[in-house]
Amino acid sequence: MITVDLHELSLKPGYSVLDAGCGSGRHLRALAKMPGLKIFGIDRNPSDVESAVKALKEMPDAISRDFSVMCADVTKLPFDDEFFDCVICSEVLEHIPEHDAALKELVRVLKSNGTMVVSVPRYFSERVCWMISSAYSSDEGGHIRIYRKKELQKMLIRHGMKCWKINYKHALHAPYWWLKCMVGIKNDENGLVKLYHKFLVWDMFCKPKGVRFLEETLNPLIGKSIVFYLKKG
Repeated sequence: MITVDLHELSLKPGYSVLDAGCGSGRHLRALAKMPGLKIFGIDRNPSDVESAVKALKEMPDAISRDFSVMCADVTKLPFDDEFFDCVICSEVLEHIPEHDAALKELVRVLKSNGTMVVSVPRYFSERVCWMISSAYSSDEGGHIRIYRKKELQKMLIRHGMKCWKINYKHALHAPYWWLKCMVGIKNDENGLVKLYHKFLVWDMFCKPKGVRFLEETLNPLIGKSIVFYLKKG
């Protein structure tokens, strides 16, 4: 599931790109399919880092194979100032108590006029989840805050970023999480949850035109994620 529209970033061969909070590497794998990039990923979870490295090494269709993935804290990044041409931080800030410190670090390592993409869960879909289930936010790894669009945009501007585009993604995932909240966040064996998950996986791999059109139509209304595209300076 790719949240960031990479074709919007105008990435060129030789560019260094950081995926901060890369998880098991969904965006790293997408970046590896683009030519000539120097790809970096960091995450606090060692097992996710291991999975990301393994997936990148085993990719048969990778074009960019210059990559480094390591365990690190997004509030204390192990990189020099203005090191990256592009920084991606997708579905991470809602987990971090010190989110302002994280943003400060992300901006610090980004070159002047560099591109940053930040995505977080959208206010409406998150509010529904919080209303249905207390475990959604209180369980380990849960979402500890809900962002309003203007609130996060003001934070990003305060850190020296200029927003040039906002879009919404993953509308079909919102009802899936509402369903999980109703039956139990960790109840993956529920019949309806399993059926809906199977549908999402089918859609991800097969990309049927009708379903893609449906999600694009619903994204402005119930998109699960809001995505900010920004420039530094």
